[in-house]
Amino acid sequence: MKRIAEDIKSGQFSHIYLLYGEEAYLRRQYCDKLKAALSNEGDTMNCTIYSGKDININEVIDMAGTMPFFAERRVIVINNSGWFKNTNEQALGLIKNLPDTTYIIFVEEEVDKRGKLYKAVASNGYAAACEVQDETTLKKWIMGILKKENKQITSDALNLLLEKTGTNMENIRRELEKLICYKYFDEGITASDVETLCSSQIQNKIFDMVEAVARKDQKEALDLYYDLIALKEAPIKILSLITRQFNMLLQVKEMKNKGYSEANIASQTGLNAYYLKKKYIPQASSFELAQLKGALKRCVEADESVKTGKMSDIMSVELIIVGLSAKI
Repeated sequence: MKRIAEDIKSGQFSHIYLLYGEEAYLRRQYCDKLKAALSNEGDTMNCTIYSGKDININEVIDMAGTMPFFAERRVIVINNSGWFKNTNEQALGLIKNLPDTTYIIFVEEEVDKRGKLYKAVASNGYAAACEVQDETTLKKWIMGILKKENKQITSDALNLLLEKTGTNMENIRRELEKLICYKYFDEGITASDVETLCSSQIQNKIFDMVEAVARKDQKEALDLYYDLIALKEAPIKILSLITRQFNMLLQVKEMKNKGYSEANIASQTGLNAYYLKKKYIPQASSFELAQLKGALKRCVEADESVKTGKMSDIMSVELIIVGLSAKI
């Protein structure tokens, strides 16, 4: 990301940029910055955007070969083409023979770094990973936004905000905007403000539900489930997330028992290191290995019962919660 900022500042650009990774907010932000730096605002004649897996590569090639109209550069933005998972040979040829006046910005959620297209971009341009940010980076980013708005936030409020939003920067930015508007006449944002205004993401409610199950607090677990139903979350989606949660906890528990380091566990499971340490490891430690295996088995059986019509989706989750949280 530093390289992109330096390119924009110096005005010396690569002809090809690839922005990839899980963090959609960063992908969009840096794409917008590059597009603004490379072309004039509103210049649809020389800036073309393509999106989706059905992009006509021949049309892109023709556009790339067209001289810019009363401008220095022709800019092409290609969003989520899927070409970096299954190499598009025509796109590969385009990258290797790009006209001097054409600049391409690829924006992809997933890429195969072993693929020829990724390697060609890395060799002929710049590939930037837009990954989920760690706690320290997110806190600095939040503080920077609030500073521009002449706002301050207590450490308790900052921690609570991250707990409610998760690491998704789009969620954080949306909740910050609500807080800034809410505290328009005041400088300080408190934990009470965050609690009043900010929404918990569904994954956080799943965490809390599983936590309640571990404590054998059946009422709280069911209340959280009914809250999600009231928010129009589909029971089959909730079941899927509960299944995923127990599966992750089982993997974390097994690797922890085998002496894996936190860094290795994060790498193997794909979990964010911050949430692994803060939530997954403590939650996994509250269950026995046999309990996690049993819970996962119940989830799989419930999913099968729903799909075969033996049980309603709402009841399937209720029975899992009741069964796992029962005090024996």
